Amino acid sequence: MTGHAPQMHPVRRRAVFHIPGFDPVPPRTYRERYRREAARQAEHSGHSITVTPAKTPGAYGWHVAARIEGEEATTDIEVLHWADIVRASMEGGVLATYGQLLRTAWVYLGSGALFRLMRLRKGPLIAALYPVVMLLLQLAAAALAGIVVVLALLRAGEALGMAGAAGLGLAVIAGLGAGALILRLFRQRDPLLAWYLMHDYAFTASRDGAYPPVQEARMAAFADRIAAALASDFDEVLVVGHSSGAHIAISVLADLLRDGRVPGDRPALSLLTLGQVVPMVSFLPGAARLRGDLAELSRSDRLAWVDVTAPGDGCCFALCDPVAVSGMTAPDKRWPLVLSAAFSKTLSPEAWRALRWRFFERHFQYLNAFDNLPDDPGAYDYFAVTAGPQTLAARFAARRPSASRIERAVNPYAERAA
Repeated sequence: MTGHAPQMHPVRRRAVFHIPGFDPVPPRTYRERYRREAARQAEHSGHSITVTPAKTPGAYGWHVAARIEGEEATTDIEVLHWADIVRASMEGGVLATYGQLLRTAWVYLGSGALFRLMRLRKGPLIAALYPVVMLLLQLAAAALAGIVVVLALLRAGEALGMAGAAGLGLAVIAGLGAGALILRLFRQRDPLLAWYLMHDYAFTASRDGAYPPVQEARMAAFADRIAAALASDFDEVLVVGHSSGAHIAISVLADLLRDGRVPGDRPALSLLTLGQVVPMVSFLPGAARLRGDLAELSRSDRLAWVDVTAPGDGCCFALCDPVAVSGMTAPDKRWPLVLSAAFSKTLSPEAWRALRWRFFERHFQYLNAFDNLPDDPGAYDYFAVTAGPQTLAARFAARRPSASRIERAVNPYAERAA
């Protein structure tokens, strides 16, 4: 492991805080995924995992009792949800969404971030351009449908002797209505998730990479929840940030460190980032806060930070060291330990083939069972990490960072918050 492991003691009681990405679904969706996939992983790996309702009143979570690697441990898992903020950001109408498209495109193009990001990984850039292309195609389809309606009504008007300015006006109004209706249907049904993804990128770019005030307030509440666990008798407090939740987790823990709310010994504080898209934010001019947080965490000896991605996940910046590529590397950098989940090796050929065209499910595979894990205690097993008897630092103590990791700094902005 590249950094100093702060605590290597066994884990009997653990608190896990899961920070989801830009996801409008309720926390129970994550509970059901954990319950389902834990049972599958138990079949493959011989774990014994029991999932029951949360023991903490008011928490969005669940309790886990497990026997893994011959040792017993209990875990309280809580989802630090911000789905209400996500849903609120998606409430704009059709015109508002196309306005977001234009502004988001300008932010990434005008800042030069898009061209820098292309030098890292093509996959997430394709994922980012996908909703733009789809919404423009849908706009073209709606416009074409409107033109067809106008021409059809004009022809019908001529046949009925209703040609003239009035007929033209009615035809245009009907055509606009038809186009608007089609766009509304596209938005409501969104089978290809283009509108959802557009809202995701628009939210990130809404303040040029800075966190909106409503999100800062929620992150402060997250910090309070984690600080309370750090003041309890847990052996490990593990924060899991998935997708967009990764950079939120980074900032929350950086705040805790700066505020002196992290104990020096126990419990162990661990950060696991999964499928991160940090460069999509840190490469924007307004992301000075996040860049400073990356620098803060990367040098800390008060935690262990492991970053897991996979080249098979086209929605993340696979094997890109989020600190290094953001230009925040310091001489005393310790973290993160960059690892690959290597889907093509840790999933059986049948399981990997089933995910071939399920791009979004691949992005969630980090939270799922793996049916072809190597016989290696350092292999990435989400359920061993979150419910097993070792701290994150101890579990990956013997792992070397991925030889394929990307560390070149291509971020055009080096400014960080004071």
